[in-house]
Amino acid sequence: MSNDTAAYMRRVKKAAKILFYKRHRQPGVKGWELRKTLGKNYLSIIELLNRQLENLDFEVKIVYETGEKPEDPTNEQLKQARFYVTLKKPLSKSELVLSGWRVDDVAALTVAIAYIISKQGKAPRKEVEEILREKFPKWRVDYNLNRFQRRGYLNQDDSGILYLNWRARAEIDQQTLLKLILAEKT
Repeated sequence: MSNDTAAYMRRVKKAAKILFYKRHRQPGVKGWELRKTLGKNYLSIIELLNRQLENLDFEVKIVYETGEKPEDPTNEQLKQARFYVTLKKPLSKSELVLSGWRVDDVAALTVAIAYIISKQGKAPRKEVEEILREKFPKWRVDYNLNRFQRRGYLNQDDSGILYLNWRARAEIDQQTLLKLILAEKT
């Protein structure tokens, strides 16, 4: 192995450590942090890491502040973007149990996200609460909505409107979710 290859592999390992270990309240790392730690060609290091993670069904996703992936992201957009390791495929039921999430909490998150998507990305918190209270007790609804906000799945503005936050955009394939919800039973 050449010195250049060994140096690249050390940087790939360093990138994996940075991305896998939670250092902040939110998982993942900002682009400027990766550039500072890995150097100016940090995107090629992330690409190499992605190839390594493919075998384990993980991938590094880049979540931009605007939520939409720019056609050709600028250096400034990449600096502010969050790089985040996520699963390539959904968890099975048995894996979900091991993840620490209760099935009914995942169901509540799914309903909240689906409702917000159906309202063009924004919905009053009161409406989301009403829908969830049809199946869950009031205390559980309040607890879950607050937890979904803390974990980065939902966000709420000052007027009480909920919308999808960065983590929902990174981890949830909205098109697949809608297809699964709208799928006819055969």
